[in-house]
Amino acid sequence: MFRILSIGLAMIASVLVTEDAAAACRKVMHLAQAYAVCSFDPAISDIRIFHRGRDGLPYGGFESLLRDLRQEGDTLEFAMNGGMYESDLTSVGLLVMDGVERKAIDRGYSWGNFYLKPNGVFFLKDGKAGVLETEAYVDAAINPDFATQSGPMLVIDGALHPAFLPQSDSLQIRNGVGVARDGKAIFAISLERVRFHDFATLFRDELDCPNALFLDGSISSLFSPAMDRYDNVHPMGPIIAVTRKIPGSPD
Repeated sequence: MFRILSIGLAMIASVLVTEDAAAACRKVMHLAQAYAVCSFDPAISDIRIFHRGRDGLPYGGFESLLRDLRQEGDTLEFAMNGGMYESDLTSVGLLVMDGVERKAIDRGYSWGNFYLKPNGVFFLKDGKAGVLETEAYVDAAINPDFATQSGPMLVIDGALHPAFLPQSDSLQIRNGVGVARDGKAIFAISLERVRFHDFATLFRDELDCPNALFLDGSISSLFSPAMDRYDNVHPMGPIIAVTRKIPGSPD
């Protein structure tokens, strides 16, 4: 099933991998573990958060998003599952798209990774990206163009999340997002099962991100033609994507 879906996405994409896109994604080794890392400058890259398609239903995966974009004359350079979701694929916490709040921020307490406080928000506003712990985000009153809430935070102002254990036996495929000191949005997904602690040190020590946010584990998926990755294994809620206008299509 995975192979069929991957081939289908690759055929649908028909993506001309630009030099910039190819340079944006790379393999990174950290603590003898492999990661796919993609970096984008929000001032020049069209980074957006998507959730529902033209039919009003959640995309649920990259294939449906790609089809909608192609109808608009756009295509995908990169996409990644962008936050935790409920059984109906709605976001667990804050979701903002095109300046419209689709779901309010969740400051409550419950079980699961999302509520392993502090959790946080990845946001985009006026060509800049940011990651903030949830309470700091609320205090900042940002009014973003796009935002998604998830948890736990991986790195908070240069410090690792206090709950992470260096010798934890909880190993999963994990993905997350950070913002480097130079302002680039950095997306990473592990290529093997890793613990939270090691994933967090990747962002802090290798990727120079003083703040980074966990997006999800086990269902983590990547769409990157530059890396020949067309994951479409699991349903997903919000999707973070970098799009590009198809050459020759109308603006």
